[in-house]
Amino acid sequence: MVAGCAAAGLRGVGLWRESVAEVGVGQAAAQVRSAGLQVTSLCRGGFFQQPGWYDENRRAIDEAATLGAPVLVLVSGGLPADEPDLAAARARVGDAIGALVAHAHAAGVQLAIEPLHPMYAADRCVVSTLDQALALAAPYPAEVVGVVVDTYHLWWDDRVWAAIARAGAAGRISCYQLADWVTPLPAGVLTGRGLPGQGCIDFGRFHTAVEAAGYTGPIEVEIFNETLWAQPGQDILAATIDSFPAP
Repeated sequence: MVAGCAAAGLRGVGLWRESVAEVGVGQAAAQVRSAGLQVTSLCRGGFFQQPGWYDENRRAIDEAATLGAPVLVLVSGGLPADEPDLAAARARVGDAIGALVAHAHAAGVQLAIEPLHPMYAADRCVVSTLDQALALAAPYPAEVVGVVVDTYHLWWDDRVWAAIARAGAAGRISCYQLADWVTPLPAGVLTGRGLPGQGCIDFGRFHTAVEAAGYTGPIEVEIFNETLWAQPGQDILAATIDSFPAP
């Protein structure tokens, strides 16, 4: 992936911890640097309902720092077992982020709260809207805690445009990610994302809103799709570049 992105003239790559672990953090960092690329973000920390979340997230922060990633994306995790109180679960996410702020600040890594579509609230992410993510980030300095704007997860919310503007005014847009919403959704839902232009999301409006909010950082394309994953990597990369929506 690194070699392909460099050859295609891209300037950065977003990495996932599982893939980094396959080659080792140091080796991954060296590969990206030698290719002249920047790590735009590391995904993911979070899952604060799981045992050992504190130590695991500190490791994730350290990995981001080693990779030179300015942002660690946080997926909060779902509801704890036998406790269906969403408000309480979100409050605990805020407390957990607060417990990590000092370590993230010392490492020079910004924690980025990513809201996921409400269909993931039970098992993957109790933070479902950008408004909720901003409320969780608000107690902490913007340079340490921000939010992720992911089109796949936020396209349905008619309040997202005002939330993007508020996030930009507060300097909290850490990461901007693209994926399209295609139907019918596959079994399991998680791998139902399409390349931009394959579904129903208004990317032009998202681009306009994010740009008006003052965001000038990288734009990542993050696709979960079994059909795409079965194709050769070079073909996927070419299709991703071709699908990138014009401003």
